[in-house]
Amino acid sequence: MTQPIYLSREGLEKLKSELEHLRTVRRHDAAEQIQQSRERGGTVSNAEYEEAKNELAFTEGRILTLDNLVNNAVIIDERETATETVEVGSTVKVKDQNGKNFQYSITGSAEADPSQGKISNVSPIGKSLLGKRVGEVTEVSVPSGKIKLEILKIQ
Repeated sequence: MTQPIYLSREGLEKLKSELEHLRTVRRHDAAEQIQQSRERGGTVSNAEYEEAKNELAFTEGRILTLDNLVNNAVIIDERETATETVEVGSTVKVKDQNGKNFQYSITGSAEADPSQGKISNVSPIGKSLLGKRVGEVTEVSVPSGKIKLEILKIQ
């Protein structure tokens, strides 16, 4: 069975928009490039032709990926997100063992952006926070070692 892909409504709309663009514009452009390069130089030892084929293959692969994401999307409704325990869609304020505070929004992997404080529910920190309550401490294995995070607030 396929894993659910957690997305916000906004994230799902972005993916649908990209998918539509790939299907209607980029796929057509890549096919046209293949045709033009074939007419100019044939198919043997034609770098332009190979490049156009690679572009079409990339586009088709991205379409398949986006189709999978859209078809298996589970919408995160932030209005219905509980504040007793951390779950996908929660925003969590934590404090590490050095007293430094961080705020993370738990998202699905398709929308994760650590530089914006959006971490995936399948990332080490995301996984360790899921199901925890305010006041609980969790230990997380990260590339630099183990860190302890205390949950201060859940929104």
